[in-house]
Amino acid sequence: MESPNVETHRAGHEAFNQRDFVAMTKLYSDSITWTDHAQGRTFRTPQRFRDDFLPGWVEASTDIKITNPCYIDAGQTVVCTFTVVGTHDGPLGPLPATGNEFTLSLCEMWHFDSSGRVVGGDLYYDQVSLLTQLGLMPRPSGA
Repeated sequence: MESPNVETHRAGHEAFNQRDFVAMTKLYSDSITWTDHAQGRTFRTPQRFRDDFLPGWVEASTDIKITNPCYIDAGQTVVCTFTVVGTHDGPLGPLPATGNEFTLSLCEMWHFDSSGRVVGGDLYYDQVSLLTQLGLMPRPSGA
């Protein structure tokens, strides 16, 4: 049986795949510290996270999907490694759509308070790998 925190994290990913950002963040605390380390962006409220960060991924890839999640229960933190797959069919920030498919490995941590509410998160991924797959950055020599 999974811990309630793992269940919350898993349900959040399932809600993302269904584009239900309200359901994804329903157990988020009113004040959070959620950081996308690759972009250097931190969100302090569930509303900003829900209205700015999450739709940005879907705007860049309407078919983006979280796949192959592996959840690790660490008490007040749940670590998850997973892969997102999709097609770059919309703008990624200032970068225009390329139509290229991508597969990106991520590591994400959700942090919980003692009542099971999400109080923060950390997301790590390799931007160079993503930009290379999208054809927006040359492949490293010898690759």
